[in-house]
Amino acid sequence: MRIRTKAREIALQYLYQVDITSDHTDKTLDDFIAHFVDDDEIVPYAKELVGGVYMYLAHIDDLIEKASRNWTVSRMSSTDRNILRIATYELAYKPDIPYKVAINEGIELAKRFGSPRFPAFANGVLDRVRTEVASHGSIC
Repeated sequence: MRIRTKAREIALQYLYQVDITSDHTDKTLDDFIAHFVDDDEIVPYAKELVGGVYMYLAHIDDLIEKASRNWTVSRMSSTDRNILRIATYELAYKPDIPYKVAINEGIELAKRFGSPRFPAFANGVLDRVRTEVASHGSIC
């Protein structure tokens, strides 16, 4: 498995944990990584994803809610919303990642970890997020 793909999985697992415990600090992230990551190459991008999602959380959630027609982020399962948050962060704040890669990686996470009908929903939401981001130029 590629480094960034694995980093996305680790970030998703950590964001899920934080949704459940409401406890996010640098120490909890470092402890999580120490327990669950055995490849040091994964750590920088996993930390970047977690940090980026939290830094821009309000904007990311706004983009998701705009794009997810009749769904609020709070109504989504923890896993589903965090998959969308990671992919939306990449779409909005990581111009070095092609949008097709960000969307595809989000869909792959949805297939592996999301609810059964979530991959199709994620595809539609992420495509609308991409359109929104593209129409407003660079978000950063």
